[in-house]
Amino acid sequence: MIARLTQANKIYDSPAGKFTALDKSDVELNEGELLLIIGPSGSGKTTLLSLLGCLINPTEGNLEINGRSTTKLSAKEMAKIRLDTIGFVFQQFNLLAPLSAEDNISFPLQMLGLSKTEIKRRTEDALQKVDMSEHKKKLPKQLSAGQQQRIAIARALVTNPKIILCDEPTASLDKDNILIVMKELKDLAKSGKAVAVVTHDPRLVEYADRGIEVKNGLVYPLVNMNAEMH
Repeated sequence: MIARLTQANKIYDSPAGKFTALDKSDVELNEGELLLIIGPSGSGKTTLLSLLGCLINPTEGNLEINGRSTTKLSAKEMAKIRLDTIGFVFQQFNLLAPLSAEDNISFPLQMLGLSKTEIKRRTEDALQKVDMSEHKKKLPKQLSAGQQQRIAIARALVTNPKIILCDEPTASLDKDNILIVMKELKDLAKSGKAVAVVTHDPRLVEYADRGIEVKNGLVYPLVNMNAEMH
């Protein structure tokens, strides 16, 4: 177990009163496992992912990363956990348009202050893992959607994080690229990473080791995923 939410919720103040984006939930992320988080739009699944990613703090309850509670950490300490421990993959790729594929991947390493030699080594290794070495000099606009997502995955794993969090990573992809991207995420899980994938796509169930469903801010385990996803 690398991350654990314990009775954690998220409540926002709105003009209409308090709004519960996620009810009190218990969720674990385990090394070597791909966790599927499913649910309709507005169900609370992205809020759950944001809590696990230390992007927001729970209103109540607790988040542990590597056995360490994040409840009383400063913003700087939370940022360090995100940089050192967590890699993010988003639906819209979020690549920097003026930068080449390899420069997009190396950007987090520059933030860590690593040497140029180490940055080059890690960047080339990440490119090889997603089979994109031959495209490293291309700008995002010169890459297909599937290729951009693979570069985004390489950027997420270049810091060697223990956790990879993916928010609808296949929503913009065709069937062939979905297979490629999910196989890469599954391989990352098999290599020892804790991978969580938010989706509403039933085609992804075959790649999951475990699944949970978020409905109206409540989290339920998926016991029989093949039956419940269809």
